[in-house]
Amino acid sequence: MTHPRRLQLMMDSLRHWVLEMHVDGFRFDLAATLAREIHEVDRLSAFFDVIHQDPVISQVKLIAEPWDLGEGGYQVGNFPAGWAEWNGKYRDTIRRYWKGDWGQVGELGYRLTGSSDLYESSGRRPYASVNFITCHDGFTLADLVAYDEKHNEANGEDNRDGASDNDSWNSGAEGPTDDPAIVALRERQMRNLLVSLFLSQGIPMLAAGDEVARTQNGNNNAYCQDNELSWFKWSFTRAQARQREFTRRLIELRLANPVFHRRTFFQGRRIHGSEVKDLSWFRPDGKEMTEDEWQDWFSRCVGLRLAGDVIEEVDPRGEPIVGDTFLLLLNAHHEPVPFVLPAHRARRPLGARPRHRELGLRAAGRSLPGRRRVSAWWPHGGRAPPAPGTAAVRHTMPFGAEAGRGRDDALRPVGARRPLRRALAGGAQAGGPDGA
Repeated sequence: MTHPRRLQLMMDSLRHWVLEMHVDGFRFDLAATLAREIHEVDRLSAFFDVIHQDPVISQVKLIAEPWDLGEGGYQVGNFPAGWAEWNGKYRDTIRRYWKGDWGQVGELGYRLTGSSDLYESSGRRPYASVNFITCHDGFTLADLVAYDEKHNEANGEDNRDGASDNDSWNSGAEGPTDDPAIVALRERQMRNLLVSLFLSQGIPMLAAGDEVARTQNGNNNAYCQDNELSWFKWSFTRAQARQREFTRRLIELRLANPVFHRRTFFQGRRIHGSEVKDLSWFRPDGKEMTEDEWQDWFSRCVGLRLAGDVIEEVDPRGEPIVGDTFLLLLNAHHEPVPFVLPAHRARRPLGARPRHRELGLRAAGRSLPGRRRVSAWWPHGGRAPPAPGTAAVRHTMPFGAEAGRGRDDALRPVGARRPLRRALAGGAQAGGPDGA
């Protein structure tokens, strides 16, 4: 886009939408096309220049779909400062990890923590990464765990349209099934994907309908279907209602805990006044991961601790932001993996009493050590057995948190109306429902 009249038409249109229609930002479809000069995508193109110099458009949200169909069109991580991007690498990595692909842990570390490898060098923050697993194109979340192949016959193009590489897994049967084990497996896989999405650094994007497991019967290119295949059905089954509630509580948990939406990247080192790093990665034996272990092709189980007491950011009033600390345990292996829980010593403010609590959360539907069916207290150095394909969470409250509350109250985030008794986990066996 180089012709001055084209640029003028674009800018006049964008200003109209901001000044007259009061929109607060734009998402540019196939945005790499707009940045092409003659052939190649250019970060110094006239398109970027006129937007960054405009006193109106430069102040609103700018979100790019950072690819197009042309040569060199895949530009994830290459847009300039001031732009957020649909993070296609996040989508691919999360799908492959929970599908059970080997060699994903190294990439997973970047994606869960805001993709600093893509955005930090250009001066951008974690919120430059718009994280997503599904969108309006491609499989829905329910179809992602129910189909190995696309089924676009209804589109009239002999199933040639739509992407053929979807990083999907049908969990043991292609399409609808009455097998209760496969149905349960798919539900756990969807919860795994939702937990990963909402507990990652960056901006989570949820496709409408994924919160209730909407299906398009394997059609991954349903734009041309104006019928029940693409319509939203407002009556939900019990399973769909459970997933909607699970998603709601995940959003509630994310909003209540600042460690899940940091404005700066993790430093991976100890902060003054704390005995722990702001971010730590652990092996199943409870020891920190080494550089060589990030390249371990066979690793499928990893733990990461997000320290809420060393965020090193301030709120609008200039007060330090301090929140809870979480340990996330991810196991994409098809068998349970015992995990030794590392100790955590929170930063203690002057005069504060050590009144923090710890708890483990899973939603795998099995009893855990402790009196409750789902809630469990896991001591330092204790063994927590994440089930096959499970995402589990251990929660540490900061010093100064109210002590003496019952266990149900300890599960309740700020503003919650009732405790999160079944929050945070899922599971799937990689390779097939029987773990083969």
